[in-house]
Amino acid sequence: MDAWLERLQRFVQPWRCLLCAASGAAGIDLCADCMAEMPRNRSCCSRCALPLATPAALCGECQRRAPPWDAAWAPFRYGWPLDRLEARYKFGADLAAGRVLSTLWQRETCPLPLPNLLLAVPLHRGRLRQRGYNQALELARPLARQRGVPLRHDVLQRPRRTEAQTELDALGRRRNVRGAFALRAGIALPAHVALLDDVMTTGATLAECARVLKRAGVQQVDVWALARAPSPRG
Repeated sequence: MDAWLERLQRFVQPWRCLLCAASGAAGIDLCADCMAEMPRNRSCCSRCALPLATPAALCGECQRRAPPWDAAWAPFRYGWPLDRLEARYKFGADLAAGRVLSTLWQRETCPLPLPNLLLAVPLHRGRLRQRGYNQALELARPLARQRGVPLRHDVLQRPRRTEAQTELDALGRRRNVRGAFALRAGIALPAHVALLDDVMTTGATLAECARVLKRAGVQQVDVWALARAPSPRG
């Protein structure tokens, strides 16, 4: 049935590359050339997924001060042309770009043990009304189904609205999200939880969420991000 639906899709609405408008390939709205240009994050820090020029167990920052999570998975670097798709999805309400990003993520192998629960980084309700959807949660839904991991959207909450992180340096980002997250009362959490976001830059948002989970007794907190910025700002 899936193969029949895919043939019907190609007949009614052929796959078309969202970046260059060439014919799509391999069941995705990307051509083979643009797909090959996607910046994979093959050499990175095992703790924070920071891209590194040469393989190393830990980057310098994690050696100096380990983040509050236990391990990270970010299969892509935040760079051309993935950053263009991400901007269209996150800020331009381009859900087709989101489907491409989700499909790319699903095709990557996770190097970490699967968690007992997956939590997407939440948006404040005001930002959610403004944008219309939580970009991290929409990426998490198909990934969780594919990996067979339960996903909850009502456990981690963001009661305090914060400034946009994009305009802040590393210190400003940490201050901006301090105390911005909370857990819904009466929720029993498993021993191993993974936090998911679309892009990790300095990791300030994920770090604050991880601290909330650790304080609640979660033994292992991993972070999953579609893409990792090559170097933290600030």
